Amino acid sequence: MALSQKEADIQLMLAAQCHLGTKNCDFQMERYTYRRRSDGIYVINLEKTWQKLQLAARIIVATENPQDIVVQSQRPYGQRAVLKFAQYTGAKALAGRHTPGTFTNQIQKEFEEPRLLILTDPRTDHQPIKEAAYMNIPTIAFCDTDSSLPFVDVAIPANNKGKHSVGVLYWLLARMVLQMRGQVSPQNPWDIVVDLFFYREPEETKEPGEDEEFGDQAAPAALPAPGGGAAEPEWGDAPSSGFPAAAAPDAAKTGGDEWGETPAAGGPAAGSEWEAAPAPTPAPGAGAGY
Repeated sequence: MALSQKEADIQLMLAAQCHLGTKNCDFQMERYTYRRRSDGIYVINLEKTWQKLQLAARIIVATENPQDIVVQSQRPYGQRAVLKFAQYTGAKALAGRHTPGTFTNQIQKEFEEPRLLILTDPRTDHQPIKEAAYMNIPTIAFCDTDSSLPFVDVAIPANNKGKHSVGVLYWLLARMVLQMRGQVSPQNPWDIVVDLFFYREPEETKEPGEDEEFGDQAAPAALPAPGGGAAEPEWGDAPSSGFPAAAAPDAAKTGGDEWGETPAAGGPAAGSEWEAAPAPTPAPGAGAGY
């Protein structure tokens, strides 16, 4: 037997654990809980979650210009879902940190004047909620069992702390909006998979082989091990013992030293310009002569 769309949506929310709340429950969120488990976790009634998603979709569709809708998330798990929701519904996304004064300071460059605000978590998005209250902007928010509801006009009870849960909620809301606009129907189903709304780790977004940035370049030649092959002598150094004897220059044959080299053992080099002539060696048996 084929499931109805509502039953299929609730099964999808169960698979994404949208029904698992926290161990704390705000007094205003008690009406949306089903029961409390033995480990203290509150279970959210997904029937009311689905009804609130329908109500939020009707409010979004009633806004004439989709650019007047701002959807926002400071929580990292909701930033990708916010961008995808804005892409498919035509809304304006503000992902990341909220700049204070975005809705109240008209001199600010990023000033926005929306007619509707959609938030991921009232706890982390408390600053835009406060500014929306100053400017009389209606606010829709996904609320967990421990969320506080002041200045929240439509609270959608759901788990807003899991990356799969947040992605499924925004995907369902976007699909309901497109259905009410007539862009999606049973004859023309929505072919966007829910995986696109899920948060991705930075390691997952890297292309394969991106870490091997210098993999295609030749590696530098390794230095010879001590005692191995002879290295090239630097300027001014004496020849290494690894060279054969014939490779060393003979000062007696060349008739002169290179500048900075040690004179040959056979005696002073003829024509040396840089070294003074050594003192004559006394004959054997003679006195010192001083």
